[in-house]
Amino acid sequence: MELINDSIAQFIEKQKTCSLCCIDESGKPYCFSCFYVFNHQQGLLYFKSSSKSKHSGLLPFHPHIAGTILPDKLNILIIKGIQFEGTILPANHFLTDEATKFYHKKNPAGLAVPGDIWIVKIDNIKMTDNTLGFGKKITWSRSQKHAAVSAEE
Repeated sequence: MELINDSIAQFIEKQKTCSLCCIDESGKPYCFSCFYVFNHQQGLLYFKSSSKSKHSGLLPFHPHIAGTILPDKLNILIIKGIQFEGTILPANHFLTDEATKFYHKKNPAGLAVPGDIWIVKIDNIKMTDNTLGFGKKITWSRSQKHAAVSAEE
């Protein structure tokens, strides 16, 4: 797997929250927000959530998700943000123990909150970065060799 582009990775690592969207029992979108930590080496996001939350009941049956990450503080003149697609890995995935340790090392306060660690395998990313010029996009895909920069029309 090609590592995620450094510009994208640095942006994701600086933020703390994302919005995720999954599908509910009737096929309708369901969105939620969460705190996350990012594993750049593997292209994974980890988040913790109560087993009683609605999305915790949906994700095992509808693992394909989409999400967004915006800066903790928005600057309208130099917009940056991420749109991504991915897949929730099963709770019994071999990376779950590693993800739990990684999450709590980066977010030790999470030890005080009950819940399960979820793993998002990021498949595609589109980052808007107007600091590179208006409308500039950086894209990354787990299946492509290199990130691409373009001006979206």
